Amino acid sequence: MIEIVRGEHDTGPPPRTARTARNLLRHDLPASLVVFLVAVPLSLGIALAAGAPLLAGLVSAVVGGLVASLLGGSALQVSGPSAALTVVLADTIASHGWAVTCGITVGAGLLQILFGLTRVARAALAISPAVVHGLLAGIGVTIVLGQLHVVLGGRAQGSAVANLLALPGQFAGHHDQAVLIGLLTIAVLVAWPKLPAAVRKVPGPLAAITVATGLSVATGMTLPRIELPGALPPLGLVPRLPSGGWAGVGVAVVTIALIASLESLISAVSVDKLRGGERSDLDRELIGQGAANLASGALGGLPVTGVIVRSTTNYEAGARTRASAILHCCWILAFGLLLTGVLARVPLAALAGLLVHVGAKLVNGAALREIRRHGDLAVYAVTVAGAVAVNLLTGVAAGVLLALALMLRRMVYSGFHVETGDGRARVVIEGALTFLSVPRLTQVLGRVPPRAEVTLELQVDYLDHAAFVCLGDWRQAHVRAGGQVTVDEIGHPWFQRGGSAEPTVRRSAAARVVPRWLAPWSQWQAGTAVVPRPRTGSPLGRGTSEFQRRTAPLLRDTLSGLAHGQQPHTLFLTCGDARIVPNLITTSGPGDLFTVRNIGNLVPAVSDSSEPADSSVGAAIEYAVGVLKVPEIVVCGHSSCGAMKALLGRAPEGLDRLGSWLRHGEPSLHRRTTGSPLLLDGRRPAAEADQLALHNIVQQLEHLRRYPVAAAALDRGELTLTGMYFDVGAAQVSLLDRAGRDFVPTGAFTP
Repeated sequence: MIEIVRGEHDTGPPPRTARTARNLLRHDLPASLVVFLVAVPLSLGIALAAGAPLLAGLVSAVVGGLVASLLGGSALQVSGPSAALTVVLADTIASHGWAVTCGITVGAGLLQILFGLTRVARAALAISPAVVHGLLAGIGVTIVLGQLHVVLGGRAQGSAVANLLALPGQFAGHHDQAVLIGLLTIAVLVAWPKLPAAVRKVPGPLAAITVATGLSVATGMTLPRIELPGALPPLGLVPRLPSGGWAGVGVAVVTIALIASLESLISAVSVDKLRGGERSDLDRELIGQGAANLASGALGGLPVTGVIVRSTTNYEAGARTRASAILHCCWILAFGLLLTGVLARVPLAALAGLLVHVGAKLVNGAALREIRRHGDLAVYAVTVAGAVAVNLLTGVAAGVLLALALMLRRMVYSGFHVETGDGRARVVIEGALTFLSVPRLTQVLGRVPPRAEVTLELQVDYLDHAAFVCLGDWRQAHVRAGGQVTVDEIGHPWFQRGGSAEPTVRRSAAARVVPRWLAPWSQWQAGTAVVPRPRTGSPLGRGTSEFQRRTAPLLRDTLSGLAHGQQPHTLFLTCGDARIVPNLITTSGPGDLFTVRNIGNLVPAVSDSSEPADSSVGAAIEYAVGVLKVPEIVVCGHSSCGAMKALLGRAPEGLDRLGSWLRHGEPSLHRRTTGSPLLLDGRRPAAEADQLALHNIVQQLEHLRRYPVAAAALDRGELTLTGMYFDVGAAQVSLLDRAGRDFVPTGAFTP
């Protein structure tokens, strides 16, 4: 028995406890200190802006942050009081008092726990980003409008509108030392990101508060400063139930729960995008945030959320586990116990300046530009306006309703276009045609001249009953008035089915229709007409007309680039059979294939004089390889080939030229007789003509190798020869393998 003993030379992984301790000391401990330095001034500033006891900011940062870190579903999320809740908190405290507000925080926490238990976290992320960023911007604008008054030496008014109206007078009024401190704080925060990296290791908010406080103390300024109790109050339950006004309390509970949940989820997802790897458990995160608000409100703290600023700072500072967020709460607690004297020196104007900067950053310029690019600027603007002018819930509700309206409009959009002239009219209808479009549809159809020869072109992906009735009634009225109507449906025949016993009523039930540029004429030109069709010429004429109307505009830019020359990739030599469409089975377009077609995809053999028996195919090979320098030649045969059947003795009589041409296929007959069988996907084809088609492909590749221009290119490594077989009935392309024995379906082919 061999005993393995870990000694001093053991290179195995360290024990789990050792790795955890090393991560804690090397990564989480330094990160927790950085987050602590960011969190303290922000927590105090948010409490000040909300009109709450300043100590409540620290209580929520410690108690709420600790509980959320322990129970939440995001390892690197850092929770605490958030600027996003400042406005609603200020209104709630003003309306209900501080003790009832703590009870509202408890109620919001319980509602968040319910959200998590019912697993609605992912559904919350379905809210339009324009609404989310509009809400944050509205909160930011409201904070800035209120705190600018404090920076300018005044007091904030009761609403954002009142703050805005009072600002001109505040700017024109007397400015004292508070203005200097507030502006200095803002200036440091704005300039901090532009300083050297070594300096920026100190968090900007901490630096700004330190500089402003240091200047105010050094110069002996007399300013309102933070007021804290001489000692921490004993722990006890602070919340109180309201004596009335339960409707307002309920609205506040829902508002705080929704905003806190939304910001927490956005923050968790943002951190997940940064760090990659395992994603956060968002439902567990909501439960953790709810428990944090339950504890914070019960002990007299502000509502908490997962805060984007602190969480991203935590990640960027190198945190690896939730220990960083837990430790940052411990540092805040120690700070509150040991350094209350330092806090008492911080001017309120400095905190107001910090909040002005924080509020301004909530108006995210990059997010606004992206929202504008996506066409949702109106949703953003309505949300901001509602949040600032009325309240946050009104802003969110207005933004969501407008987003839904725009979504509905985009989903049921119908485009109408009418072309008239020479007694004819073409009415083109695109998109989803529903009852919402009927008024505009009726107006458009009313512009069609009476007794005109009308083509009603429907390119719709949905047609409901109301729209069907509208179109049907108009068509009958137009025909009765002496006109003529041809209904041309492109795609699923919604209108045709609407008049049948089984109309299509759901998009999912609509048939998948091959686009006209891929479908044969027999499918889209010979369908059952709703009304007698006018004379439109031959199928070729209708096909070219369809190309000019639909395909040419899509290809015009591509073809304009090919107007003065070609540089194809492949010489594609195939049969003239009408069922073989080279560009279709190779998913290629104009300029890709130099195509040569003949009966049986034959390459006449080169004679002893190095001249091919047929100069046409030889000329194409010389031009493609010698002039165009194509790197590949493909010989493509197919199933049920008439030429192969003719070689087997079933040729039509009296076609001398055909018989003369098919003599070029006799080497393929000889190969089939003397050579080993060729396989198609590991099996020999059942039809002899198909077996001959496989041998014919291989034989023509041999002929190609004897053409001097091709042989020289092969010797230089500049040319590849490929054998291809197309099974028409199965719509399956197969390629000849390297051994030259089996044609392998392209889905399983390894070049």
